[in-house]
Amino acid sequence: MLARASARPCVRASAQRAPEQSRRFVLRGVAAPVLVGSLLNFEGERPGLGVGSFNGVSTGLALCPSTPNCVGTADEFNDTLHYIPAWTYNDEEKIARGGAAKTTSEAMQELVDVTLTTDCDGFTPTIVERTDDYLRLEYKSKIFGFVDDVEFWFPKDVGNSKSRVDYRSASRLGQSDGDANRKRIKTLRLALSKYGWKSVGFS
Repeated sequence: MLARASARPCVRASAQRAPEQSRRFVLRGVAAPVLVGSLLNFEGERPGLGVGSFNGVSTGLALCPSTPNCVGTADEFNDTLHYIPAWTYNDEEKIARGGAAKTTSEAMQELVDVTLTTDCDGFTPTIVERTDDYLRLEYKSKIFGFVDDVEFWFPKDVGNSKSRVDYRSASRLGQSDGDANRKRIKTLRLALSKYGWKSVGFS
């Protein structure tokens, strides 16, 4: 099974970017990364993701696999390897003081803007699917073309007042990612904090 090297923390796009150090393979007998990239597929197959449903009712995002290169809100709270808490995009205290509640559409646009302008480990984000309540991106590395799948869901059944956003971030290849997916999620949340987004627990 392929393994990816540890990744450096994510940084804002406006910050000085250090040379990409992450996810490099130790490959014997191959001198040029360009040659390696032409011979091997480091992108992997696009997995079938999205929001699950039962009897026509949306149930949530997929659980993480057993490997440590994935984090998500759907996993059990006591699964510290994979679990990460959901976000909220409305400041309930501000609303209680008479402030206007943000709509899902407005929150979605904030999320799109932040995901496309926040640099996480030098990976390039591309939106591959967007609906009223679901957003999916592929994060691709510049050197070998590793791809991580990141998805967000705005569940309607918890009520708009709670403004909950679930998400999942997972690597397609390898076993370990050096906590890159967890770091990516934390960096995006911090970038969203200027819009009033918060985590409902640790992250």
